Amino acid sequence: MQTALPLDRTKRRIRMRALRYLVTLIGPAWGLVGLLGHGPWTWALPIYAFVVVPLAELIMPRRPDNLSPEEEAQALRDPLFDILVYLMVPIQWGLLVLFLLQVGEPGLSRLGLAGRIASMGLLCGIYGINVAHELGHRATRWERDLARALLLTSLYMHFIIEHNRGHHSRVATEEDPATARRGEWLYAFWLRSVLFSFLSAWRIEAARLRKAGHAPYGWRNEMIHALLWQGGLLAAIALSLGAKALVAFLAAALIGALLLETVNYIEHYGLRRKRDEKGRYRRVEHVHSWNSDHLLGRLTLFELTRHSDHHWKASKKYQVLHSITTAPQLPTGYPGCMLLSFVPPLFFALMHPRLRALAARDPRLEGLTEWGLRPAQP
Repeated sequence: MQTALPLDRTKRRIRMRALRYLVTLIGPAWGLVGLLGHGPWTWALPIYAFVVVPLAELIMPRRPDNLSPEEEAQALRDPLFDILVYLMVPIQWGLLVLFLLQVGEPGLSRLGLAGRIASMGLLCGIYGINVAHELGHRATRWERDLARALLLTSLYMHFIIEHNRGHHSRVATEEDPATARRGEWLYAFWLRSVLFSFLSAWRIEAARLRKAGHAPYGWRNEMIHALLWQGGLLAAIALSLGAKALVAFLAAALIGALLLETVNYIEHYGLRRKRDEKGRYRRVEHVHSWNSDHLLGRLTLFELTRHSDHHWKASKKYQVLHSITTAPQLPTGYPGCMLLSFVPPLFFALMHPRLRALAARDPRLEGLTEWGLRPAQP
């Protein structure tokens, strides 16, 4: 049972907690090494993200620590939590500019070029789209504009429309393109989610404008704004830096988008909401998202891994998201599970027994009959 702390002690504890998120800057630091380095050094960030972090999370204990109500109130008052996510906007754009200048470096090997593209792609996914996800749920317009600025670096500006107004209402249903189906291979999910999320964003925005009495595809349409911003960025890169920089940026943006979609894949894999007696889906609950309490991933991704609590109340800032003991838990952290998802049979072998166990004990999920999974053998 948590006890109240004196105010000064609470402030110090929360400030120290905020400083823990500086761990996320290890990623941009290794990205900088990759963009300036040569040979194997260009792969520093991918090695850190998909070798060092997964191994560390296998060794380090999980940290399902939650704040007390007094600590939560102080965390929401402490500006450092917000400053850290705001800081990622100039860092991401600075690294993007450096990347565009460095990919045309004379004498750069194919291995070095591939390493720099992979590094920028990871930066687009982790700090472009993921931090945009946090800012895109904020109440103020200028914070959501910061999210759009980050999404521009991955050419994925439609994400804020489809995710906020589509995914959050349809998650864990067959209607949601960003919810992976049981037995669906990651590579098939990429195609389905990328295409239908984009089309969904158009439908959502057109419906919003019709409801407001405006032309659905007029100048108020945010999807048209997004395409103009993205087209303008591509034209600026092509005209100022040439075709090589343009192709390299497109490749990095694609990696960033696929990184996001891989996270989408593991976050709700195989989880489905039940319908009520009127045929409507029941509300989203904590059981409808997979989670991880591995500390390194939590800090690097600004608590994205506490995904159940985010879907319970999307307006919650990252620093006050809770670990839910009854929510589904992944076998390892996000980076490790992403690696497992690249080998679908191995991923299924680990995840399907967890799905069976969840279905057997939680009435808020569809049963095994609807899932098409064989019950565990006695």
